[in-house]
Amino acid sequence: MLVLTRKSNQSIMIGDDIEITVLSVVGEKVRIGIQAPQKIPVFRKEIYLEIHSEAGTSPDGSRPARVAAGADAGAHDGVAAEAAVRRITR
Repeated sequence: MLVLTRKSNQSIMIGDDIEITVLSVVGEKVRIGIQAPQKIPVFRKEIYLEIHSEAGTSPDGSRPARVAAGADAGAHDGVAAEAAVRRITR
């Protein structure tokens, strides 16, 4: 893990297209802004894990054995992930 120290209004770049900016620091809370191409999904980790849980996949893309054994395993992963995002973001 790379650990960086940044102050308010300072940024880091990930590749050429992703910029993360520290917007403010108040006590233990840090507000960050993320600028990334629209094609790159950005989620809080708990939402990311929920999406993969709903889709029956682990975050690394592998499948639990109980899901992989099904006849249509993976046929609706995109639908499940989209439904999870809609439900969580309401």
